Amino acid sequence: MAKEVVKKVKLAIEAGKATPAPPVGTVLGPAGINLQEFCTKYNEQTRDKMGDVLPVEISIYDDRSFDFIIKTPPTAFLIKKYAKISKGSTKGSKEFVGSLTEDQIKEIAEIKLPDLNAYDLESAIKQVKGTAINMGVEIK
Repeated sequence: MAKEVVKKVKLAIEAGKATPAPPVGTVLGPAGINLQEFCTKYNEQTRDKMGDVLPVEISIYDDRSFDFIIKTPPTAFLIKKYAKISKGSTKGSKEFVGSLTEDQIKEIAEIKLPDLNAYDLESAIKQVKGTAINMGVEIK
């Protein structure tokens, strides 16, 4: 018989730096799973992406076992990383704080394509451009 999913938890954790301390421990502790085991598995799988913030979706089963799926980094995080800025504009598209090239936008769209609700690369590029413009990042 298949295990029954008791709870689904979504977290955004820096790659390779999960610890049983908050926020991980605070969210997963009450679920009763082995925090150290989760942190070890997560850190092993994300070691090659150090420095990136990665969303993770954790399925917790009735026998206190778990599975998790690591998603691609958030679009805003990738835009800030490629544009080399610490944060987006407070005035949105009315004030530019950085710039990206078309090639960089395409690269971000290719990274994000598996997690976006887009059928093709062109749609993904449009979504990334929209996010960039709303963050105050100019596209050249």
